[in-house]
Amino acid sequence: MRPLRGISLKIASVLVFIIMSAIIKATSAHVPAGQAVFFRSFFAIPVIVGWLLWRRELPKGLKTAQPMGHFWRGAMGTMAMGLGFAGLGFLPLPEVTAIGYAAPLLTVIFAAMFLGEDVRIFRLSAVGLGLVGVMIVLSPRMTSLQSGNVGIAEALGAILVLGGALFAALAQVFVRKLVDTEPTATIVFWFSVTATTLSLATLPFGWVWPSPGEAGLLVCAGLLGGVGQILLTSSYREADASLVAPFDYVSMIFSLLIGYFIFDELPTWTMLGGAALVVAAGILIIWRERKLGLERARQRKSMTPQG
Repeated sequence: MRPLRGISLKIASVLVFIIMSAIIKATSAHVPAGQAVFFRSFFAIPVIVGWLLWRRELPKGLKTAQPMGHFWRGAMGTMAMGLGFAGLGFLPLPEVTAIGYAAPLLTVIFAAMFLGEDVRIFRLSAVGLGLVGVMIVLSPRMTSLQSGNVGIAEALGAILVLGGALFAALAQVFVRKLVDTEPTATIVFWFSVTATTLSLATLPFGWVWPSPGEAGLLVCAGLLGGVGQILLTSSYREADASLVAPFDYVSMIFSLLIGYFIFDELPTWTMLGGAALVVAAGILIIWRERKLGLERARQRKSMTPQG
């Protein structure tokens, strides 16, 4: 294990994904979300395949024992991506990032509902704290419904991003089932293939011919998406998940900087306060899951026959 390398790779992946989101936001005024999903997914595939070739994991890395599991994971992930991309057209980048933090909180709930995971009062309390933070972030958008078209658009954006977080949480439930039998590289590859295919279903709903600049940005977003997936996967190879997972929240710093310098977006104190609660809740959940993992490891070790 190389913890510093793992943390560095994790932070790099977070930065790459935030830059990718900023690119999607920059094109959102003209390019529909479904078309952006296509570019993001399709141009990630050659990057992932090249990575598998470099690791000498082809064609073994593409074989799967659960094709329908990959389909459902891809369907949920595609919905999450599409809704999140659509929300970027209505809301500031830091706000989209903060609302997206609801995904790991909802994952805890869905894991209890669909996977039978034992979720006790500590994690439920942390989830509750985080959801209060999400509602604080959302509250200005929900109360702006009376302020004309701009208010309605912002409220729609908030609903879209929250819906994206919900589907992202459902996707994570399928990932937790897939990792029992599937390598991470296989999950990443088939997600990109599934998302590319499903995004084509939005073609009749108004795809546009992008300008050369927009096309270049969209291709770049796809390439960055592939690079981000590789960096993320590599970070978990280098260090324990419980160590690197909290660095997801560095994305708020990056989104604040990019939002301010690129899009001239100023965060509100309400958004920052709500985001702080969500981040605190997420870190508490990660800490608790790490502690439970250590306890389970000790129990397994104590039950192992001693020679």
